[in-house]
Amino acid sequence: MLQFRILAFISLSNSFARNPRLSSKFVFSDKFTSKRRFSMSGTTSVNVALCQIATTKDKALNIKTACDAIAVAAQNGSDIISLPECFNSPYDSACFPHYAEEIPNRMEDLNAKIHPSTYALSKTAKNTCRYIIGGSIPEREGEKVFNTCLVFGPDGSIIGKHRKMHLFDIDVPGKITFKESDSFSPGNSITVVDLPMCKIGLGICYDIRFPELSMLMREKGCSILFFPGAFNMTTGPAHWELLIRSRAVDNQCYVCAVSPARDPDGQYIAWGHSTVADPWGEVIATTNHAPSTVYAKLDLDKVKKVRESIPVGNQKRDDIYKLVNRL
Repeated sequence: MLQFRILAFISLSNSFARNPRLSSKFVFSDKFTSKRRFSMSGTTSVNVALCQIATTKDKALNIKTACDAIAVAAQNGSDIISLPECFNSPYDSACFPHYAEEIPNRMEDLNAKIHPSTYALSKTAKNTCRYIIGGSIPEREGEKVFNTCLVFGPDGSIIGKHRKMHLFDIDVPGKITFKESDSFSPGNSITVVDLPMCKIGLGICYDIRFPELSMLMREKGCSILFFPGAFNMTTGPAHWELLIRSRAVDNQCYVCAVSPARDPDGQYIAWGHSTVADPWGEVIATTNHAPSTVYAKLDLDKVKKVRESIPVGNQKRDDIYKLVNRL
């Protein structure tokens, strides 16, 4: 655990050295308090941590790495801690069915052997007394497999569940071809979780490219959107930060996007660069591609101020166009 914490600090320090303009926007871990708990109604700020961890072919090791990272982030005073997409599995369509596990409907049915990822995150959330956004795991339900994100409360209970709605089926000639639908089925729900500090919305990776989903989550009152993702070496440099900042500006909210760390020897190479953007569209915390944890303090009053200053939410032309939620 200590080794991970040191690596995280080194990774963030290297980010500053390469890009000095970011140094004033990061929130270091020593600014947090580890004694914070959750009687938080009326709070105006929330501390978030994005755990950019490395994934391997060893599922048990991946789960341990995730739980260790969460424990460090909790010690550093984070209120909400997020993991990346497919944190327990290589990002590979051939792997997803083999790493998939069922997610029980009742907490009393949770079993460490049958549901290892969910069991471990539930236990870690309870042990740390923190809100955990469990990145995503391949979820098996009957004959189908979904790319699923769970949210855990400080008591270890599952308080939110999002199945990736938009599957990553792309073909960029000469660069990358990937067809997530070879293994996954799409989810069909908009996921908003009402926490004591604010409402949060959930999407997974490719979901961020569809602005209507984020707009619907803003309409449901979200102040923060979380996108566990795994952009690659083609789409990452071109679109990762652009999309994060765009969704933040569109919806005048915070957007937190967390990636796996980059494995140059992997079949699918992640871009990394986990990032937080504020309601003004500014990057307030980020990192490079190495294993690290990004910390940020989110001022929820800023969401209100930006929305009042530029009140696009009240200026839509519903007589000409309208966003429709068909669920």
